Amino acid sequence: MAVKIINEKCKGCTKCTKTCPFNAITMEGKLAVIGGACTSCGACVSACPFGAIEKTEEAKEAIDLSAYKDVWVFAEQREGKLMPVVIELLGEGKKLANDIGCKLCAVLCGHEVEDLAKELITYGADIVYLADDKELSTYRTDAYTKVIFEAIETHKPEIVLLGATHIGRDLGPCLAVKCGTGLTADCTKLEIDPEDKKIKQTRPAFGGNLMATIVCPNHRPQMSTVRPGVMGKAEYTKDYQGEVVSLAVDFKPGDIRTKVLEIVKKAEEMVSLTDAEIIVAGGMGLGNKEGFDLLKKLADKLGGTVAASRAAVDAGWIDHSYQVGQTGTTVKPKIYFACGISGAIQHIAGMQDSDYIVAINKNETAPIFEVADYGITGDLYQVVPSILEELEK
Repeated sequence: MAVKIINEKCKGCTKCTKTCPFNAITMEGKLAVIGGACTSCGACVSACPFGAIEKTEEAKEAIDLSAYKDVWVFAEQREGKLMPVVIELLGEGKKLANDIGCKLCAVLCGHEVEDLAKELITYGADIVYLADDKELSTYRTDAYTKVIFEAIETHKPEIVLLGATHIGRDLGPCLAVKCGTGLTADCTKLEIDPEDKKIKQTRPAFGGNLMATIVCPNHRPQMSTVRPGVMGKAEYTKDYQGEVVSLAVDFKPGDIRTKVLEIVKKAEEMVSLTDAEIIVAGGMGLGNKEGFDLLKKLADKLGGTVAASRAAVDAGWIDHSYQVGQTGTTVKPKIYFACGISGAIQHIAGMQDSDYIVAINKNETAPIFEVADYGITGDLYQVVPSILEELEK
């Protein structure tokens, strides 16, 4: 559906501009004009006293799928540093590009980030599309959406991948709407269909009880957000050769509707579970929040970090940033200690790809033992101190 102004009936009363929740209607003289921010919500249709606005069916033209090529990765950066998920996306993107027979590209937005463009090439990007402007120094939805959408319209990538981070989950749907295509969110597996070369996007559904594989057969680009920590990282190659292509950046008044007044970071220690090689996680079996003090001793001894199940977070024992699982962070450490965690499927979905899983639980029938490489049935308040004692020796 689309919203259309009937020029002959429009009286220039401005009621529609005041009603639109997206500020998508402007006045040109005495005539209302629908802008690109319109979502066809219809609020203006009922607000117009003259019947000058109507909803119409959009005529959809067939898309020439052959005009689209290459795999694009959104190179998310913050304060001049690439996010770890970008390296994972480049690794997975290279596999997809090889299967299709096309180039791997990255699209980078920021200000004075030329060094990051070179870094992306060392991780396998054949082309880096670089948008450099002061307005792009800090992420804002309008600015990034406009620049990347225009680049997509010009260069026509076949596949666009974004990390399922706070920024990626905001940017991805906006781009998909502008491009008139679909978006598969929170993917845990991507593969190319050998017959028609379309991408098959797999994600958990119904709380992780089944896996859904989704395709986008008739629209381009095919877009996915991918969970951090589930894909293998791209290999660093110092002498890899790639090309940097500058994107035109042209913002007009009204294009960016927000202003960054201040960036407030948490004063407390921030945790990076996706990069941790050793994780010691605790659940309701700890009995209280003080139990995490014991787990931290083990994590510190092993050079790792603590984590938690959703139940422990909901109990207020530890901050949400430490949560592993379906509604937390997906991790892939070398060793994952599950202490007092029963093994709900939502938690297992976030850690089952760990190289080694060590489960410690009083209940010998706990589901966590089904995915564990090593299981210890016993009281964690006896088992963990024993492990620490052995490590001291």
